[in-house]
Amino acid sequence: MSRTNLFWNRLFQLSPESGISLQGQIRQQLVSAILGRQLPEGSALPSSRELSRELGVARNTVILAFQQLVEEGFIITRARRGYFVADRLPDGRSEPIISHQTRDRSVGHGIARTPTHGASAPDWSGRMRYMTGLRAIAKPREWQSYPYPFIYGQFDPALFPTADWRECTRMALAVLEIRGWASDLIDRDDPLLIEQLQKHILPRRGVWASSDEIMVTLGAQNALYLLADLLMKHARVGLEEPGYSDARNIFSMRGAELVPLPIDESGLRPDGGIEHCDYVFVTPSYQCPTTVTMPMERREALLAKATEHDVVLIEDDYDTENPGTDQPLPALKSLDRDGRVIYIGSLSKSFVPGLRMGYIVAPPEVIRQARALRRFMLRHPPANNQRATALFISLGHHDALLRRVTPVYQRRAQVLREALLRHLPECRFQNSRGASSFWVEAPPGVDSRLLTEVALKHGVIIEPGDDFYAASGPCRYFRMGFSSIAEDRIEEGVKLLSQLLDHPAVRIPG
Repeated sequence: MSRTNLFWNRLFQLSPESGISLQGQIRQQLVSAILGRQLPEGSALPSSRELSRELGVARNTVILAFQQLVEEGFIITRARRGYFVADRLPDGRSEPIISHQTRDRSVGHGIARTPTHGASAPDWSGRMRYMTGLRAIAKPREWQSYPYPFIYGQFDPALFPTADWRECTRMALAVLEIRGWASDLIDRDDPLLIEQLQKHILPRRGVWASSDEIMVTLGAQNALYLLADLLMKHARVGLEEPGYSDARNIFSMRGAELVPLPIDESGLRPDGGIEHCDYVFVTPSYQCPTTVTMPMERREALLAKATEHDVVLIEDDYDTENPGTDQPLPALKSLDRDGRVIYIGSLSKSFVPGLRMGYIVAPPEVIRQARALRRFMLRHPPANNQRATALFISLGHHDALLRRVTPVYQRRAQVLREALLRHLPECRFQNSRGASSFWVEAPPGVDSRLLTEVALKHGVIIEPGDDFYAASGPCRYFRMGFSSIAEDRIEEGVKLLSQLLDHPAVRIPG
């Protein structure tokens, strides 16, 4: 093989398994090579016949890719000479001036630069607040490749409604639909999505809201950050102990004084000190992480105590769209009569986490200011995703998804419960009906952080419990989710975990 042919074979790495067509892959990799200066301006490209032969694809595939790049200005044609990289790129960019100390080094399809670290470089340590040191729930990047992913909050690709979602994204790309969402919404949301939340999502939780009481967010965490920035500077904020670690981090970053509040077998205790708080973050449907469901009497007592002491409750209804039960208790917000509960919901758990689609329900004056704040941050969540999601709900796909996976989740919960009883009798666990995880207490002497590390090496993913507590230190609790693990892998994974409990590396030192 000639050096020229070897270059083109290395440049193009086509994969029939990719979600992008072969024509699209050729265009994508040519653009990358042109912008990365692997193909300099004015350089000649092989003929469509030659390239199709080298890549093993139809000649028309290469011709169509070349024609598209000609239309976009990346390459040009010259009569009787063939295709060439354009003399001037479409965006008018030119090669940056590079000193000899920062000479380019070609790596793969891109350009890596050798930075200078002289005395004139900024001292970033004195300029930034470091976020990476905060304790937070971590998940392995390649968790889907592990045989026993007892991981919470992730989806099962086998259950994802691929055809239905594709239908909705195609519909959202119709000409009339594009005219509806392509303009800058500034601080508004897609009216069709707001309507679907009003008609089909919120009523399931007993929540009724007008359009000026709802705002779309990039998931529940974005909602928490917006509310923290809007409301919580120099405020006293109560959080369940144990509780959601990212809420603790977000609120503390915005200057809130955090107050740990005790929970019991019924969830957050109204007599635990909420009267000393301005805001209280609560997860009544499935307490995070214990999964305890707050009974109706406790909810009414909590709301009465909040009203008596002028406390605003922030309800994170994070797991109720996870279809583990047919009739969950109505949300705390459903009991709210004077706008004292700010409600946060999400479609991420029931649908796909990567979509990042959440919402806030609050009094109109709060939503109005939240929209203004969101405009400064990101203006609005991508309108095409909002429209596709709205179509997905309006066509009945979301309800159909819940009906389809409800029995699957119920069987997985039952299999995990029986496996824990059979193989981990020395462990205690909690799982309220409908919750998509189990909160497990290991035997005395076991550190769940160490157990997590050992289990990961054997292909078992669990989540250590210490991240859910305000104080750091050894913890016996850990969380096991079942939304992402196949039913026939559950018992084998629990059996392996039971063997690892005897491993000396999981014991608390000392």
